[in-house]
Amino acid sequence: MLETVPDGILLVDKPQGISSHRVVSIARRRLGLKKVGHAGTLDPMATGLLLLGIGHSTRLLTHLVGLGKTYTATIRLGVSTDSDDADGTPTAATGVAAADVTDEAVERAVAQQRGQIDQVPSTVSAIKVDGRRAYDLARKGETVELRSRTVTVSRFDVTGRNDRTVTVDGAEVPVVDLDVVVTCSSGTYVRALARDVGATLGTGAHLTALRRTQVGPFDVADAIDLEDDAVDVRAALARPADVARRLFSSVSLDAAAAKDLTDGKRVAADHPDSDDPVAAVAAADDRLVGLVSVRRGLLRVITNFPAPAAAPAPAPQNGAHA
Repeated sequence: MLETVPDGILLVDKPQGISSHRVVSIARRRLGLKKVGHAGTLDPMATGLLLLGIGHSTRLLTHLVGLGKTYTATIRLGVSTDSDDADGTPTAATGVAAADVTDEAVERAVAQQRGQIDQVPSTVSAIKVDGRRAYDLARKGETVELRSRTVTVSRFDVTGRNDRTVTVDGAEVPVVDLDVVVTCSSGTYVRALARDVGATLGTGAHLTALRRTQVGPFDVADAIDLEDDAVDVRAALARPADVARRLFSSVSLDAAAAKDLTDGKRVAADHPDSDDPVAAVAAADDRLVGLVSVRRGLLRVITNFPAPAAAPAPAPQNGAHA
């Protein structure tokens, strides 16, 4: 039986200290495949759920990037950094007296960041300004002014508090650490939420920890440690059809209709919604054929998904003949 090229979505629990690009590189090595991408970058400081598209399933990444996300994080009040997180350089360490930051004051500040808000992203970010990354400009000492963007924060709750003293540049500084849970729309900067909560409370603030626990319907509890050589990465791949059905309504087609759709023809289908912007189409063998729009009961292809290809045969060993 021929082995096919790996294809699917891989849920990875990214460790701290490596970039999302590095995670992609590890996946390419483990699977022996160049066609690997990711949806939703995590900063090196952050840990947690990173979704990788493998093989033809990279075509699903466009639909995964915009999913809502949930994070756990720790906000430190009393110290600000140039990146709004612990990877940055402290820019102010005035400290904050615990008595000056009551739980009621914290709740009022957090409440201002809930709902639909206009957020200015953190200066040290990958957003492009005149074709250049904001973090490159900031690191060169250039002034960076980013436009605000509308984002939605559906949950922002304080789950714990720790009043403590930390050392910053050799000086003891009183701070308040807030453990929080955030559920937000794609494009939200949790670092910026920390910064703005601090500003409302009249002090600097930054993130000391950030972990992504959910992306849409996907949970970090189902993710793998990609650096664990004992993990069977291929076996951990979520099938494209299963992933698509978690995101969209689905339509099943027989082999002939599936071929017609693949050939670009419009196909009639029994679908409960005669007009659906995106639906997943599976063939009789439960292979994902494509993503379609449904208009007046007719399917129109948005994205095709080719049938799995056979993996290339291994190179002959020395002395062997093809």
